[in-house]
Amino acid sequence: MTEARRPESPIRYGPAVWEGPPQRYGPVARVAALSDVHGNVPALEAVLAEPDVVAADLVVFCGDITWGSEPQRTYELIASLGDRARAVRGNGDRFAAEIAAGRREPGSARERWIPAQHSPEAARFLAELPFSLLVEIGTLGPVLFCHGSPRSDHELVTPGTPPARFAELAALAPAEARTIVSGHTHLQFDRAVAGLRSVNPGSVGLPYHCGEPGTAYWALLGPDVELRSSHYDASAALARAHASGDPAAARVEELLLRSPTPDEIVADAESRVFAN
Repeated sequence: MTEARRPESPIRYGPAVWEGPPQRYGPVARVAALSDVHGNVPALEAVLAEPDVVAADLVVFCGDITWGSEPQRTYELIASLGDRARAVRGNGDRFAAEIAAGRREPGSARERWIPAQHSPEAARFLAELPFSLLVEIGTLGPVLFCHGSPRSDHELVTPGTPPARFAELAALAPAEARTIVSGHTHLQFDRAVAGLRSVNPGSVGLPYHCGEPGTAYWALLGPDVELRSSHYDASAALARAHASGDPAAARVEELLLRSPTPDEIVADAESRVFAN
């Protein structure tokens, strides 16, 4: 989720009109799943340096990549992975692309600032991100990657999502996908629900957790699902956030040092269902 909480919206931001079925990749043996980097470069660098991430066949980003303090450098790190990197569109990525294209009026200083930090190449990268993708991963079979859910990039899926709602949103996923990997709630979990597997790798750059500041969360898929974490220098991330000119640097500091707990996020998310 972006740092600015907004009222629940009845609009479901699903695939764009120019998109067909999810792009397909694989088969591959291992995929590193990263989500919600939110422009936190020290956190992303720490995860990308992990041996299992370096060795992964693909590194899949589950959205909300550059919506944070260092958008351009975040894009450059992802671009440096070449064909190993794949990404889907988060609501923050959608905001940045829409504002840059003049299709959305910025509602805050930060909403004006972030799109302007992207090079033309980075802006084009965000504008072309697909809503979802499907990867064949070893014994896991076809795995769907998205940001919020298979029906909306701002639907909130948590460990507390009722089976009935999960079955409803999962009905929009390809029938062969038995595992759905999503982000948006910044919570790391691996859960069996409604006959499927719901996985969130957690947030690399802005996690909601009970761990120490300076913990980045991700997941390794194949042959099973392994929830992972990496450590980085939180003070360096905060210094860079303030030095960047990010209008929301103080809010970033608050969330990195005193994040909401998973229980608080689950209660809030399940009361709203959709949130940008």
